[in-house]
Amino acid sequence: MKNNQGENSPSIKKNTLFNVIKTISSIIFPIITFPYISRVLRAENVGKINFGNSIVSYFSLIATLGVTTYAVRECSRVKNDKNLLGKIASQIISINICTMAFSYFILILCLMFIPVIKDYELLILIQSVSIIFTTLGADWLNTAMEDFKYITLRTFIFQFLALISMFLFVHKPDHYLIYAIISVLSSSGANITNIFYRRRYCKVRFTMNMNWKRHFPPIILLFAMLLSQNLLNNLDTTMLGIMKGDYQVGLYTTAVKIINIVSQVVASIAWVVMPQLSYQFAQKNYNKINKLLHDASAFTVALGLPCIVGINVSAPEIIEIIGGQEYLSAVPCLHILTISMAIGFLNGIYGNMILLPSKREKRFMIACLVSAGVNMVTNYIFIPYFGINAASAMTVLSSMVITIIVTSGIEKDIKFGNIMEMFKAPLMGSLGIIVIAIISKSLISNFWIKIFVVVACSITFYVAVLIGMKNEFAMSMLIPIIQRLSKTRRRKSTL
Repeated sequence: MKNNQGENSPSIKKNTLFNVIKTISSIIFPIITFPYISRVLRAENVGKINFGNSIVSYFSLIATLGVTTYAVRECSRVKNDKNLLGKIASQIISINICTMAFSYFILILCLMFIPVIKDYELLILIQSVSIIFTTLGADWLNTAMEDFKYITLRTFIFQFLALISMFLFVHKPDHYLIYAIISVLSSSGANITNIFYRRRYCKVRFTMNMNWKRHFPPIILLFAMLLSQNLLNNLDTTMLGIMKGDYQVGLYTTAVKIINIVSQVVASIAWVVMPQLSYQFAQKNYNKINKLLHDASAFTVALGLPCIVGINVSAPEIIEIIGGQEYLSAVPCLHILTISMAIGFLNGIYGNMILLPSKREKRFMIACLVSAGVNMVTNYIFIPYFGINAASAMTVLSSMVITIIVTSGIEKDIKFGNIMEMFKAPLMGSLGIIVIAIISKSLISNFWIKIFVVVACSITFYVAVLIGMKNEFAMSMLIPIIQRLSKTRRRKSTL
């Protein structure tokens, strides 16, 4: 069957917009609720929540293996063949259900025999329900079909309901378990609707004919890569909890949450372009590949650079808004983590947009494994002496290790275009943000007025610079809006 993916795929710009909206809606919940939660639950209970999440993340990884990334890649290649799509999707979700059962078996054994996590037993069990929702929902099928409009609407509705529930039911420190339940519904509850919605693509059912020989080797390879990434993302939190206690975890995870909020929005472009990159790599169409990579890189630079600068110039104010004055000790940690975030953007382009779609996940896996090993050893040495600042600095070091390994194996045919042109306008705009922040802080004493002026003026100035310097990303987003407005005016004038 002829595959017309390149022609029939939804617009990258529309999908990027939908995925950014979806990602933003996924992080609006913590943005709005965390200032409230951090004050109601206090740092100790916030630490418990995040320590529990770090433990559950390991078992979630066992349950999902490397299924999500693998499934998006494989299903996107056969998306126009409904029967073959249904067959492959059924095999993958059946494998996923088996690994989920195995994951729960290991989790129960750990809760029974490991004293360190036994004290968090009920909390961890509540948080682990997200594993069931994620597995049965199989959201990777919607991503492979590039149905980001549905994903966005569904996520927004569940986030809104969770937001209301949080303010209705969480009022004192003892309510941290209720908050855990609401967080699970917020983060993964929407996946349950996929069971009914995915029928429009193909028939997905449990099957004993899972074709392990075909699917399992690449899944295991991706699992090793994701395990190392998960260790890298959660090992510092787990080791801080064991070595320094819940309070230090509460401080550290507040800074990490801020970084993750920004990173998720910027990194959302990866899931938009991955299905099409997987197809184009299979066709060895490097002209199309380079165009997709160029556009994704321009998006990352234009959105990521001002965020990095903005966090650094307003770190104390951001921490105080998100957590309150109790969390101001996390400011140096936040500064350090912005370096890791910048390196992470680069790693995301090389790893998630080049190595994975081109089926060279082995190199990415090696990079992540080496990085996780470095992170574990250095955390063990330095966390006892320097606490959260050591954890954040070692995260930067680990990110640099990944960069060195992944960038050394990129094909010569991969070209990103004019890098300097990509950075020119964002750099000028970001310098303006620094100047605006310095002037505003020296002239305005009122906390909230100062924050409003810095944010409003910075956004206005930055967008004006991008448009004034005719930045490629800004113009590509602006021109369709202008064209649509002009069409609307013409229609009105003809009536």
